[in-house]
Amino acid sequence: MNTPGETPSVRRAAVVYNPIKVDVDKLRASVAAAESAAGWAGTVWLSTTETDAGQRATRTAIEQGASVVLAAGGDGTVRAVAEALRDSGVALAIVPSGTGNLLARNLQLPLASLDAAVEIAFGGVDRAIDLGVALLTDTDGEKAEHVFLVMAGLGLDAQMIANTSADLKKQVGWLAYVDAGMRVIPKSKPFRIRYSLEGRTDRPAHVSTILVANCGVLPGNIQFLPDAQVDDGILDIAVLQPKGVLGWLTIWRRVTWENGVLRRSAVGRRIIAQSESNNERVMTTLRGSRIRIVLEHPQEFEIDGDEFGPVRAVSLRADPDALTVRRGRDGAAGQAPRRRVSSQARAPI
Repeated sequence: MNTPGETPSVRRAAVVYNPIKVDVDKLRASVAAAESAAGWAGTVWLSTTETDAGQRATRTAIEQGASVVLAAGGDGTVRAVAEALRDSGVALAIVPSGTGNLLARNLQLPLASLDAAVEIAFGGVDRAIDLGVALLTDTDGEKAEHVFLVMAGLGLDAQMIANTSADLKKQVGWLAYVDAGMRVIPKSKPFRIRYSLEGRTDRPAHVSTILVANCGVLPGNIQFLPDAQVDDGILDIAVLQPKGVLGWLTIWRRVTWENGVLRRSAVGRRIIAQSESNNERVMTTLRGSRIRIVLEHPQEFEIDGDEFGPVRAVSLRADPDALTVRRGRDGAAGQAPRRRVSSQARAPI
């Protein structure tokens, strides 16, 4: 983070990049131009490797005095950099270079212009956002903690991630997940869980998938959980319980038509309210700062589009203001953060 009174000549950026995802020559040229225009010192360049997704490189950047760390790669690279920057006060700048670019979409950062993204890194403003934290218990009983920026998923959602073709993903981007869904959904079966929201008494449920969101926009500008805010200290949770094709069509109608269109007008919101009882039978939304889920049988788990294998239990919580991100000066960074939102359930599961 830039210190008050610090002269531009001593500021230094670092770039943590995935060499498979980015055109390094173009990135270096763009950074050099922005660095020179801002009057900053020479940028530190650190590559991800097969053994380091970006956490170790980011810690090195912090040790070398970086004021901002540019994460250039896919969602996995951005998440790894964010994990290492957690509570450091050093800003994260995103150079979107992946398929989903999930956090960049939710923060309304430039997706198609390399130069615009780099310019924000050297001339933008800082804003604190929340992180999600997931404590996983695997099939051997081993525990591991990971952060998530956008969304974590349990069940069918994670199965789709695990079954997405890497080659197809390179060809058609996020639409490859649709192909995986068409193959996975017919074979999927609901599973039993016990869950506790905010430490309350456990409740049983029979579900197809659970999504826990720090923010709610998916690729294709799908407003999956439109109430989810990245700075409210709350996780938004979607529990999907569809029965057959009609159930999935009802969910699709909700996230595309209701969330994406009707919500924009008062009349549309009244229509949503009138149809809410039917929606809740297939998709229940909950809100809270923490949730624990214990599974009758292990299920696949994913974080921000990366598979983490089967888990027996998972505890998820919001970590408020844990990450500093750099935004454009004319972007949404100036919006007042939403704080102290009380947890609530639209309907019991």
